[in-house]
Amino acid sequence: MTSCSNSSPLRLGIAGLGTVGAGVIRLLRMNADLLSARAGRKLEVVAVSARDRTRDRGIDVSTLHWHDNPLDLVSAPDVDVVVELIGGSEGPARALVEKALAAGKPVVTANKALLAVHGSALAKLSADNNAPLLFEAAVAGGIPAIKTVREGLAADKFLHVGGILNGTCNYILTVMRETGKDFDLVLKDAQDLGYAEADPSTDIDGIDAAHKLTILAGLAFGRPVAFDSVQVEGIRQIGAIDFAFARTLGYRIKLLGLARLTDAGLQARVAPCLLPHNAPIAQVDGVFNAVVAEGEFVGRIMLEGRGAGAGPTACAVTADLIDIARGHTIPVWGVQASAEPALRACPAGTGAGAFYLRLMVEDRSGVIADITAVLRDCGVSLRSMLQHPAENETTPYVPLVLVTHQTSEAAMQDAITKIDALSVVTDSPVMIRIETA
Repeated sequence: MTSCSNSSPLRLGIAGLGTVGAGVIRLLRMNADLLSARAGRKLEVVAVSARDRTRDRGIDVSTLHWHDNPLDLVSAPDVDVVVELIGGSEGPARALVEKALAAGKPVVTANKALLAVHGSALAKLSADNNAPLLFEAAVAGGIPAIKTVREGLAADKFLHVGGILNGTCNYILTVMRETGKDFDLVLKDAQDLGYAEADPSTDIDGIDAAHKLTILAGLAFGRPVAFDSVQVEGIRQIGAIDFAFARTLGYRIKLLGLARLTDAGLQARVAPCLLPHNAPIAQVDGVFNAVVAEGEFVGRIMLEGRGAGAGPTACAVTADLIDIARGHTIPVWGVQASAEPALRACPAGTGAGAFYLRLMVEDRSGVIADITAVLRDCGVSLRSMLQHPAENETTPYVPLVLVTHQTSEAAMQDAITKIDALSVVTDSPVMIRIETA
């Protein structure tokens, strides 16, 4: 790390004055003396840009230069660093970051979608123009995940990286487990409490977690990861009944993002998983996130904390600003820029694991024999089986859960397709991967 002897203020232009943007300004003002001491110079917001100049954000912006067009922050002579807090992988956020880097102006962003989709091109712009691009706030809010993976563990070779990367999903799954309520009811409650958006699809369909996993995997393995190479599955199909079965089996259900580099390529997926109930990451509940990394020398580490919100995210943004003020810069992916292509993804179906399979089947003799015959023919070996009785005598279908030994994903997908076609099975089968920790 290099020290910075420049005693003049580091002048900031902030684009986006939502929850995070307002939180950054509030933090910079409340902790001004502390931050100046740690940064070696004053951090001063001089200009802002947002869509609505008249909106009350709970902070005074009357003394700041207002730019209706965020791109004007790049050419503003009084702005040393552009802070992009607009969000989204396209539109003004992308245009602003690209223009600032092309002009050689440092950028701090919390935009995980932008980094996940365009990280490779932005890293090249950053290197070509000697313009730092920092994004600690893009993954897991107040957890120092980026610094840990890119800098703190820089000496080690990663075996895998990932974790619980979306607080909305973790909250929903926690409440479902604790209350026995079904997904739709808990989602509505989460929306009423402000933990889920009016349109929650980015969260509950796994997209947000996949953005973050793409970034973590790129940092861990030193090369950009193509976002569309990540296998993504959300939590809509998980029912209250799955938590009852998981409890009986000694598991908890979590939405995990996990990336591993294998001889066949990168395995990166976001999907619900069953975890042993006493595993440390299985104990992370509510809106909290957890980032897990494992290296050959350091072993496994886990960081837990709040993954979103004005305070945690503002702290992460400001930590990046302190680094810039100190003159501390690092390549985007932690290694010197090169012409290396994105990491090659494993072909579909090449992974392996143990699986939980929940079916709704006709309550009559011979059904289990039909299903186990399909699994046998597909080369899938069963470890255990559970069946709950029908809720009442008039219900023609009952839930059946099968737990497999280690098997290939291709074999499981083949088996599910054939089981789903059986006349004795109603509803689509629900398959959840079982992770050991």
